[in-house]
Amino acid sequence: MLNLFLYIAVGVLAGMLSGLLGIGGAVIIVPCLIYIFGFSQHTAQGTTLAMLLPPIGLLAVWVYYKQGYINIPVAGLMCLGFVLGGYLGAKFAIGFSEVILRKIFGICLLMIAGYMIIK
Repeated sequence: MLNLFLYIAVGVLAGMLSGLLGIGGAVIIVPCLIYIFGFSQHTAQGTTLAMLLPPIGLLAVWVYYKQGYINIPVAGLMCLGFVLGGYLGAKFAIGFSEVILRKIFGICLLMIAGYMIIK
């Protein structure tokens, strides 16, 4: 029962950060699933991707859209690329060992953080 509430709390935190900063799945949920709930890297990534199937960001998108902060043509084109890229990335990811995949994930987070802090 505790895990049920913890899963919802992680979802609320990720949703709030997604609406606030545009982050959530990879930055918040994947590490939480690994370090709080004991998921493997592969299962954490797959679970996070499965969570994205319903239109979870719909209300946040609506708020941004009403303020004129969404470029629909760019979002649509990136969505098409994301579908293909997600498929290809998943095909590669399942071929990596748990350790290598976790290291790649961590390096990506560090690179993104470094870039955001320096720029």
